[in-house]
Amino acid sequence: MEKKAGKEEAEAVELLGKTVENKQIIFKGYIEGIPKETDMELRIGKKLKLEKVPRGSGGLLVKNLYLSCDPFMRGRMRNFTGSYIPPFVPGEVIEGFGVSKVLDSDNPDFKPGDIISGFTGWEEYSLIYKTEQLRKIQADDIPLSYHVGLLGMPGFTAYAGFYEVCTPKKGEYVFVSAASGAVGQLVGQLAKLHGCYVVGSAGSKQKVDILKDKLGFDGAFNYKEEADLDKALKRHFPEGIDIYFDNIGGSMLDAALINMRINGRIAICGMVSQQSLSDPQGIHNLIQLITKRVKMQGFLQSDYLHLFPRFLEDVTSLCKQGKITYLEDMNEGLESGPSAFVGLFSGKNIGKQVIRVAHD
Repeated sequence: MEKKAGKEEAEAVELLGKTVENKQIIFKGYIEGIPKETDMELRIGKKLKLEKVPRGSGGLLVKNLYLSCDPFMRGRMRNFTGSYIPPFVPGEVIEGFGVSKVLDSDNPDFKPGDIISGFTGWEEYSLIYKTEQLRKIQADDIPLSYHVGLLGMPGFTAYAGFYEVCTPKKGEYVFVSAASGAVGQLVGQLAKLHGCYVVGSAGSKQKVDILKDKLGFDGAFNYKEEADLDKALKRHFPEGIDIYFDNIGGSMLDAALINMRINGRIAICGMVSQQSLSDPQGIHNLIQLITKRVKMQGFLQSDYLHLFPRFLEDVTSLCKQGKITYLEDMNEGLESGPSAFVGLFSGKNIGKQVIRVAHD
């Protein structure tokens, strides 16, 4: 392990002083509705000399290896400052979660050659000055890309949402929407390991087969083939739903509300069904919250960061034991970023959508 770390550091130092073409994905301007590839632009040719980070800045110079495509980034494409995270700046580089190699550091917590995860730019090389939430990755036999998925924000969202918001009990009936996605696939597997009965919805026959055959769900259905979602849920949950982990919102949430059991819990994780963020769909069956004493709670994974070390230990162990399967949809090259991101909103991806910027 020490020999590999020394090699990583030497390679990082060797890049300093070189001038490179730093490919970047630029955000063109604020949008309404579903993102399009033309809302972003690949910029090539901006020369960047890989120099030492200014001393006293506390920053890092990094080479980006993997970037994460996440639905929450869509919210940053609108001109709205009242959210938990600010909007992107038109004309500047998009940012998101990534895995990167440190080339130079003015921060005592990181040294050249370290592999880190956290917010970075959608570009080949980035200067990072906000280092508070960066995490050093310890090299092992788990793929580095998992640190933007299974062991990153999506995985932690699943873990915190399921255990802290849903408060599951063994034997309960669990429904997960967008169940083959980055978050849903882990929620379903954690629920099975907890002794629950689990059904997921997805948008294709291929994804439904994956849920049942590879991820161990008890049942699954293609919501695009269901004329009546209420009937579909009654078919799979004749006794009702105890826990609904919602990644979709809209008509799926409405149908789930009708089928909740008394004292059921609904974790609101995502609303990817909302075509327009400025003109969202209404929900019609909220009376069920009263009659069935259902708890419905929205959450952010950042509310539970104190649990991250426990999550990392638990899920890493489950992964190494082969008790968790994690699906990735890997796109090659930074230039594939816009199409990969846009594909999230039509269900193009199977599993966690990742962009490989460079081979580690």
